[in-house]
Amino acid sequence: MPFLCLDDFDTAARRHLPLPVYSYIAGAAETSHSLAANRSAFAAHEFVPRVMVDITRRDMGVQLLGRRYDAPFGIAPMGLAALSAYRGDIVLAQAAGHGNIPMVMSGSSLIRMEDVAAVNRDAWFQAYLPGDDAGIEALLQRVQQAHYQTLVITVDTAVAANRENNVRAGFTIPVRPGLRLAWQGLSHPRWLFGTFVRTLLRHGMPHFENSYATRGAPILSSHVERDLSERGHLHWRHFKMVRKLWPGQLVIKGVLDARDARMAVDAGADGIIVSNHGGRQLDGSVAPLRVLPQIVAACPEVPVMLDSGVRRGSDVLKALALGAKFVFVGRPFSFAAAVAGEGGVREAVDLLKREVSRNMALLGVTALDQLDPSFLVSHSPQGLSS
Repeated sequence: MPFLCLDDFDTAARRHLPLPVYSYIAGAAETSHSLAANRSAFAAHEFVPRVMVDITRRDMGVQLLGRRYDAPFGIAPMGLAALSAYRGDIVLAQAAGHGNIPMVMSGSSLIRMEDVAAVNRDAWFQAYLPGDDAGIEALLQRVQQAHYQTLVITVDTAVAANRENNVRAGFTIPVRPGLRLAWQGLSHPRWLFGTFVRTLLRHGMPHFENSYATRGAPILSSHVERDLSERGHLHWRHFKMVRKLWPGQLVIKGVLDARDARMAVDAGADGIIVSNHGGRQLDGSVAPLRVLPQIVAACPEVPVMLDSGVRRGSDVLKALALGAKFVFVGRPFSFAAAVAGEGGVREAVDLLKREVSRNMALLGVTALDQLDPSFLVSHSPQGLSS
């Protein structure tokens, strides 16, 4: 089956992956309201194209945080990527390097950050801050020693989300062995032998490698609990502490309120990712696209980026027209890695690049900085500006 758009990788992954693993990637919190709202926010905007424009020399490259990328999108951080795809984080990093786009490695990953940095020196690292100052400092030292230049701090995970779909699908962290899980593996032999058994034979049992400065819990265990430090007391003081300790680019992810965005910039953030965690944290949280213009207006001196719900080149251009400098895409690239490895991710990246380039031509745009709200009209009931 040919892959014609990013959603095709989702369809293929649904067949390839055991239900618990697929559900972990595809699902969201509670009723999935925010997951659906992320898509409907893009649908609420329609293009107003310009015509009779010479589009033969259009350029979709972008300058971001001191680096030029070949497209205005990157690979968002995705936890447990090595559970759905063999050496998933490395596959994603290599494909991103080939396509000259950024890849953000998740702190909830099963491959050492040092191994990912070895295959892509330009990868970014995303951290969930430990709950104590000493743990924060130790983690930052390790990230710096691994030679990452850009650090992303995710701030919308004060407590674990209520992901009922994971429970219904039989997915837990760590994964609990049992008859139901064994059947899911046996009924999906390509994943079982191509990903899970292959990993065990070549690399041993996967562990959470990057949540802290030291190794964490194994991914498969009948009795071990994942060590999650209480994050409920984390405050702007801790972000300022990170800014003081971290010498590179510092990005904050998970912001939806313009007041928080302004506080982050005042505390030293070099960039902002407007995000509701793909609908995986607070169900009912606003779609990032809806609050993007206010955050851009509040923080004009830094690049404001966006993730959650981006699936098409048209989505990318809509976000840029509303003021985003860049966007990140998560689930589709994870599905592409699962079904076709690095080649699948390269194909997904190329598909999205072609969509962006084609839609620029159809819009009458030759450079991304030409986009502004005049290219859009909105039929949103919230009455967003057109």
